[in-house]
Amino acid sequence: MTWKTFLLELSGFAFNFIRQYGIWIIRITLLWLVVGSLSAPGVRVILENPSQEVDAVRDHVCVHTRLIDEVPEWVMQRSLQLVREMGADTIVEFFPWAYIEREPGQYSWGQTDKIIRHAENQGLRVIARMGFVPYWARPDEVDDYTTLNYLPDESYDEFADFVAVFAERYAGTIDHIIIWNEPNLAFEWGYREPDPQDYVRLLQAVYEPVHEANPDVTILAGALAPTLEPEGSPNGLMDTLYLEQMYAAGASDYFDALSIHTYGFTNPTLQDPADDRLNFRRAELLFDIMAEYGDSETPVFITESGWNDHPRWTHAVRPSQRVQYTINAFEYVEENWTQVEELCIWAFRYPTPALSYPDNFTLVSTDFQISPLYYAIQAYAHGEEQEGTLWLSPPTE
Repeated sequence: MTWKTFLLELSGFAFNFIRQYGIWIIRITLLWLVVGSLSAPGVRVILENPSQEVDAVRDHVCVHTRLIDEVPEWVMQRSLQLVREMGADTIVEFFPWAYIEREPGQYSWGQTDKIIRHAENQGLRVIARMGFVPYWARPDEVDDYTTLNYLPDESYDEFADFVAVFAERYAGTIDHIIIWNEPNLAFEWGYREPDPQDYVRLLQAVYEPVHEANPDVTILAGALAPTLEPEGSPNGLMDTLYLEQMYAAGASDYFDALSIHTYGFTNPTLQDPADDRLNFRRAELLFDIMAEYGDSETPVFITESGWNDHPRWTHAVRPSQRVQYTINAFEYVEENWTQVEELCIWAFRYPTPALSYPDNFTLVSTDFQISPLYYAIQAYAHGEEQEGTLWLSPPTE
């Protein structure tokens, strides 16, 4: 067979193939083009060069972020750019044990590394909150009902090992670590009755190994929730009682700073604190207990705080009040609470909407709509005059 004959036969075959299947070839090609046009193009994330710095004049502005559950890296970057632009120099971020050490000794650092890389690039300090228990560190008996917040005594050493590995890996980048979250609430303690003595044993297990891993680390204890629950309540234990019992159990030897949560609920910032009242200045009752035990020089970090302006939540305030009370809180801390290093607002932004009142704690919505409170904090952090320009002052209480 000559080349000429071969080419003639090949073109005839191709002609017949196209004539028979051409319509399907066209359909498949069109479908591929349509599907390709519907797919979102990948976003290439490039770190800013040079790295950024926070240029605010107030240095105790902080927000609690929720980046660990984000998928697109550009969302992390944009969120932290907005944090920096607002004037906060510090974020609190949750790094769940269950996400990172999914199997004993096997670590998944990808998401954590991305968060920290972008925080560094924006010039932000990171306070790491530790918690959430992997399945292998919880009781495996069929009859035992446990949650991700359930940490049995026999797993304290494993938790301490994880925090030490974390502290060593990020030494010099993350030097502040919160041990657990709101242990005085039953839900956060694995639906068990909160036990201050048990929590002190956890601090004791963690303290030395983590300091060996990173000698410059600051261990934050507490992250106590404001609550009025009495002794024996199935829901929790009053924060003041819990802190007193922590000190009585020797806690002061096993932490370097105290983390507390102080929300305003429906009360103005300056309302006097009292044992039977939940308000912003309730923190002063905890300061008094610290002083009672000779611990008044220990730094305090308010790692959650704020007001909510949801129109249908009974513990919410009006939007103008939320702005006024929050700025008043920053001013009050600056002028009166010298032991407080950071006032961190809950929360900067959620990965997905809660579709309920928690959405009205945020400063930036899931789709990056910026709230008036963001701009008010930005003005405060940069030392700008703002009274009467960003909100209508609420009536005198």
